[in-house]
Amino acid sequence: MTELSVTTPELADLRVEPGLPVVVSPRAGADMTLADAAPLLQGIVAGSLERAGGVRFTGFRVESIEAFQRFAASFGDPLIGYEFASTPRSQVEGAVYTSTEYPPHRSIPLHNEQSYTREWPMRIWFHCALAARSGGATPIADSRAVLRALSPSLVERFARRELLYVRNFGQGLDLPWQNAFGTEDPREVERICAARGIACAWRDSDDGELLLRTEERCQAIARHPRTGETVWFNQANLFHLSTLDEDMQEALVDAVGLPNVPRNVYYGDRAPLEADALAEIRAVLDEQRVTFPWLTGDVLMLDNMLTAHARDPFEGPRKVVVAMAQSYREAR
Repeated sequence: MTELSVTTPELADLRVEPGLPVVVSPRAGADMTLADAAPLLQGIVAGSLERAGGVRFTGFRVESIEAFQRFAASFGDPLIGYEFASTPRSQVEGAVYTSTEYPPHRSIPLHNEQSYTREWPMRIWFHCALAARSGGATPIADSRAVLRALSPSLVERFARRELLYVRNFGQGLDLPWQNAFGTEDPREVERICAARGIACAWRDSDDGELLLRTEERCQAIARHPRTGETVWFNQANLFHLSTLDEDMQEALVDAVGLPNVPRNVYYGDRAPLEADALAEIRAVLDEQRVTFPWLTGDVLMLDNMLTAHARDPFEGPRKVVVAMAQSYREAR
């Protein structure tokens, strides 16, 4: 463990422990708010985030969600909202959102935020405003290590063929398109899709509901714009129908037909992904998981391309909120 001495009188010394994530905390006995420490923490992040992939700030006082938002914004980039969302979440305050609102007993697999599209945040912060009584960790994984652990033939195939994400909104299943796009206006949806290179089509349901289908061909691997490193960067493991329990898969297909399930993913040429490829991807992701217990007040900052994140099941109340910055679109 390394200790960093701070010469500014109003700040105490900090402890910095390397790893994934780098762990930064006040020296024993010090009472420090995150705002007090922010100038020094910015320097630590500048020197370590794009090497380690993530930094955890623990033991600091975070007085409110607004204080967390100010801390995230203090790194110099405007915070951004969710566009073309894939999971249910609520705006808490300003550009701070709840983490994915899935039932507590369900886990959320490892993924990089918005890697199912061609525009994503480079920075993401999680703040544990209330730790769960049991479980509820946010596991992370090094996306560079994931890529190295996958078989070269699989990586080459996915990189060459890319991925096609197909989403069907409506039918009382998954997110309504109004929530995903943040508008009630179909013309605005079409504008957003055109700007992002997403194919979209409308149809009417039997009961008159306006249904939306989107398709977007995206990367399976990506190159970090600053470090130059190549990373596994997609949500094939999360979007594929096989993510669901077999009973749920059968029920969905029986109800709406395979082409109309809420979400699925194929190779870019529309060929189905192989079951053994998905099994290998999921096994490697499981092997690469890094887990730590949340403490109330913790903040975790990730480079979203270098580090994936997940959520474990939990018991009792839990509140983890999220902020993002540095929207990036890879040149093609």
